[in-house]
Amino acid sequence: MNALRYIEGVATLRLDESLCTGCGTCREVCPHAVFGHAPGKARLADPGACMECGACALNCPEGALTVSQGVGCARAIIHGWITGGPPSCDCGGDGSSTCC
Repeated sequence: MNALRYIEGVATLRLDESLCTGCGTCREVCPHAVFGHAPGKARLADPGACMECGACALNCPEGALTVSQGVGCARAIIHGWITGGPPSCDCGGDGSSTCC
């Protein structure tokens, strides 16, 4: 099975490096290894793997992370698995569809 991935480039996860103290809590709670670690700071190592669960933002003691919690577009991810291509539901993602 392919690794579960969100649609590349659309995750709402943001890291404010000026607030990050590099405690590593984000790496501990992230189920998809989105975070890496630079000396004294977290970094977004694989933002495309973010499923917007919000665990990192809820547990960041400095408030350096923000994310709009969601579930991603399940239709797009499943379509990508079936076709072997990138996740795409072809809905445009503009909110006019019941998809995403």
